[in-house]
Amino acid sequence: MKGAPIVQTRGLVRDLGAEVKTRAVAGVDLTVEAGEFVALTGPSGSGKSTLLYLLGALDRPTSGQVLIDGIDVGSLDDDARADLRRERLGFVFQFHFLLPEFSALENVMLPMLRRGDLPRRQVEDRARHTLASVGLGELLQRRPHQLSGGQQQRVSIARAVANGPRLLLADEPTGNLDSTAAEAVIRIFESLARERGITVVMVTHEPAFAARAGREVHLRDGRIAEGAPPVGPP
Repeated sequence: MKGAPIVQTRGLVRDLGAEVKTRAVAGVDLTVEAGEFVALTGPSGSGKSTLLYLLGALDRPTSGQVLIDGIDVGSLDDDARADLRRERLGFVFQFHFLLPEFSALENVMLPMLRRGDLPRRQVEDRARHTLASVGLGELLQRRPHQLSGGQQQRVSIARAVANGPRLLLADEPTGNLDSTAAEAVIRIFESLARERGITVVMVTHEPAFAARAGREVHLRDGRIAEGAPPVGPP
């Protein structure tokens, strides 16, 4: 029997602004299954990043529902939402947000130590393995300023997946990278979905990278655009 989708939204709406409101997300119904690699595309201001933040429980909808693994995120208090993010979700942003005073290894260890359910030795071993899986096994002790932009972003990906998330959300992860570094990031996302079964939802402006995803969801004015690829799995 097929399980619940990883992500499901129902009539999702998000209004921004106080006196003059802008409807950033306007009634989105979206389903994403386990192991999918989905690209969210559309022009600037189309609602891509707002939708991603709603999917990641980083923002609350004005109306409608977001379900993660069948859990209605809107029904959770702030502590439960934080637990959900820590236990089931990983995030990669355009800027890596690595802590400059820590090595690559220590940056990847931090979310596991914060979770607190593994002994330190196991945390370190997992961090080493995860960094090796993104091609940084020889650079464990380097601090962020000693790494290239692409290497820093790969550390941020390793940090995002170290806790074994079901869902990885990426907001313009190649936006600050040259073509070679960007290609390395996309290959990692493809591998995470194909080999580890991690669901990846990525916001991108790059048509070539969107085409590498298994499915593209195109937004316009906060809605899934007519004539765009279907919003459910194939």
